[in-house]
Amino acid sequence: ESAIGFARWIVDDDSERAKGFEEMKRDMELIREIGGTRIAAPPVGATDQTDLDLHKAAERYHALLELGVQTGVTPQLELWGFSKSLSRLGELMYVAVESGHPDACLLPDVYHIYKGGSPFTGLELVSGKPIYVMHMNDYPDIARSKIGDADRVYPGDGVAPIDEVLSTLVANGFRGALSLELFNRDYWQQDANEVAR
Repeated sequence: ESAIGFARWIVDDDSERAKGFEEMKRDMELIREIGGTRIAAPPVGATDQTDLDLHKAAERYHALLELGVQTGVTPQLELWGFSKSLSRLGELMYVAVESGHPDACLLPDVYHIYKGGSPFTGLELVSGKPIYVMHMNDYPDIARSKIGDADRVYPGDGVAPIDEVLSTLVANGFRGALSLELFNRDYWQQDANEVAR
């Protein structure tokens, strides 16, 4: 349903961005070769940038979507809650809308919505149709400022409003895939069959 690369497609530096587009093109071609049709497009390279111009980010996303048309692999604008840019639903929506591209789509994540500080009620304003993949996970009762990627837990084992998130997405037209995304080191120590169950 989806893969990820870490190309620096969104950065301000023209030379670095050009290299990022070349890297993304190679990633897209690889994904297409194995039968994939989508790739995450997170704000790699701009995670520490507080002054990213969202209008320019939208232009860059448009260009990335055009690359997706050429390769047959659609880049999904991904929310990263720990980033200082594209960490909130509103920022993600702005860039997607202002890209003006018919293939613009979003890749939200339960944990990242929390980490970035957006209210889950914001999903009520987001159409589910341009969401092809939703990253699913949960998190314990830890402050946003202290929680990290490795704190994610199985959906239902934390305090995230999972039922609200899913019912809102479905009511808004979401018919995509739910993709479990966890980086919990405790799970790595467990038996693989048990983790899969």
